[in-house]
Amino acid sequence: MDLSVIIVNYNVRHFLEQCLHAVQEAIGKLKEEGYDAEVFVVDNNSVDGSVREVRQKFPDVRVIENSENAGFSKANNQALALSSGRYVLLLNPDTVVEEDTFLLCIDFMDTHADAGALGVKMIDGKGAFLPESKRSLPTPAVSFYKMFGLSSLFPKSRRFGKYNLGYLDNDSTHCVDVLAGAFMFLRKETLEKTGYLDETFFMYGEDIDLSYRITLAGYRNYYFPHTTIIHYKGESTKKGSLNYVKMFYQAMIIFAGKHFSSRKAKTFSILINMAIYFRATLSLIKRFVSRIYRPLLDGIVIYLGYLFVLPFWEQVKFDTADYYPPLFLRVVVPVYILIWLISLYYSGAYDKPMRPFSFLKGQLAGTVVILVIYAMLPLEWRFSRALIFLGSLWAILGTLSIRLVLHLAGVADFQMDLNRQKRMVIVGMEEEAHRVSSLLKETQARPEILGFVSPSPDMQGVEGNPDYIGHIDQIDEISAIMHLDEIVFCSKDLSSRRIIKIMTRLIGSQVDFKIAPPESLSVIGSNSINTSGDLYTIHFNSIGKESNRRSKRLFDVVTSLLLLFTFPLWFLFVRGHFNSVGNTLWVLLGFRTWVGYLDSEHQEQPELPRLKKGILSTGSHYPPETLSPERVNEINVVYSKDYRVFNDLLIITRNFRKI
Repeated sequence: MDLSVIIVNYNVRHFLEQCLHAVQEAIGKLKEEGYDAEVFVVDNNSVDGSVREVRQKFPDVRVIENSENAGFSKANNQALALSSGRYVLLLNPDTVVEEDTFLLCIDFMDTHADAGALGVKMIDGKGAFLPESKRSLPTPAVSFYKMFGLSSLFPKSRRFGKYNLGYLDNDSTHCVDVLAGAFMFLRKETLEKTGYLDETFFMYGEDIDLSYRITLAGYRNYYFPHTTIIHYKGESTKKGSLNYVKMFYQAMIIFAGKHFSSRKAKTFSILINMAIYFRATLSLIKRFVSRIYRPLLDGIVIYLGYLFVLPFWEQVKFDTADYYPPLFLRVVVPVYILIWLISLYYSGAYDKPMRPFSFLKGQLAGTVVILVIYAMLPLEWRFSRALIFLGSLWAILGTLSIRLVLHLAGVADFQMDLNRQKRMVIVGMEEEAHRVSSLLKETQARPEILGFVSPSPDMQGVEGNPDYIGHIDQIDEISAIMHLDEIVFCSKDLSSRRIIKIMTRLIGSQVDFKIAPPESLSVIGSNSINTSGDLYTIHFNSIGKESNRRSKRLFDVVTSLLLLFTFPLWFLFVRGHFNSVGNTLWVLLGFRTWVGYLDSEHQEQPELPRLKKGILSTGSHYPPETLSPERVNEINVVYSKDYRVFNDLLIITRNFRKI
């Protein structure tokens, strides 16, 4: 066996599918040259149906199914122990390789006996070079420059930019200290000398450790840029999270303790812990500010509006100043603003991009709530309905105007969804292009598909077809003239190598890229290294949508409060009425939900968005003896895929005695 490809998967089913399609193409190229290869997928207890899909669509792949998340190192080692290739490739599932990637890597390793491992040029989903394609050993000095931002400020400096070796040419072959774990092409003979991945490293740092041990064993690590892969930076890598900061830097401490002198390791550990607190503090501040500053800005705008409207209204209505007591501005107006902001949040006004209709709905709902509360207050607390309406009008006009200005200025957090469809073309042959077009029209994105682009420069196979607006060599002009937002490539009709070349050629344009794997119900891409890979796939009104999760939580809270306030009216009509009070409190505190999934013992359960355990379930009104495992799954799927708050209300009404 010449090559063993090992992919560790954890809940990235759609990316894994695309990755395996590309791997199959690359192995086909190997076989044409007389080489053979095997593929392992080690699944770390995914819950998204990954294993089932691999076994159905890729029967030749050897699947190792773990009952728990064993971590990246241990999972790779499981497959390494079974592999028989003279070369081994550790490959991330959120990657796309070129058709000749494996062949070129084997040829290079065969002609460089000193090469223990090889990494390749990696680009992100927009075609931009990923600097982690080549790295230096993270000594205390190098790590200090990286962790405190000096390497970002001076990427080309031989001193400060050493972490990502920014001063080395990205298009030339180099010997480097560290290769990225997303693509590590290893000589099996070298691994037998160095040992496999160190399982002390759960998720990060194992690539640095292995790269270093390879050099200690007398081999070299090569950066090889003559083949390129896409690395989407998928779901398992969220670099802005506190969890990532903690896990990554703790991996660095393990590395230092293992390979540096005790004195040097201690210094490194102190430095790392300083960096953890520094980055964690920055992360917390950033997270807090990102969540609070838009509602805070709205609150300030509304309050300033009241400072202007109040004296104007007093003068017009009462021909006097200071008619209303200071309490009105100090207490009542802030309460109005708080109600409006809460209403805006639950209406989805702070989702990105912001939908004007959601904003108007939130403002009007908040105004109704304020008026209802106003009507129930004693007379001395009822200041003026007119000021409520004037404040609501100002809240709508003032905050929307500011949003519109910031939207036109291009501020990302204030982009508005003005029902503008994405302008898109599909690159592929007629049959596949029509299939992908139909898929996209069924997704929530519903883009404006301007036409198809032939993957053949001479338009062979699509001559005279009015759906085609040009061919692949004209893609630059098509993108510029038609002001495209996205280009979708059909990987069935276009090689990964050509797709990657087009992506790198269009770097700097505003166009985004997606790839549609053959026979798949997903279209996958990623806009930058800092975002998780995204995809278009068919969804209905899924409970997994953020707006539906908010609505469900709001329903749970409102229902719980109503039940608590009306407890004397209903407690005798409910079985175990004191338990029902406990259930109400559990839901109110967020530990349970009123309506959850029906439990199923069926082995082939469908993948569904997660919900807290329900007090009631979607099938509570069905007799248990009538519910087969298949029927349970069907009920859960229907509830999940087409969620409505009214359905929860109906289930509670029908099963009120069971709460």
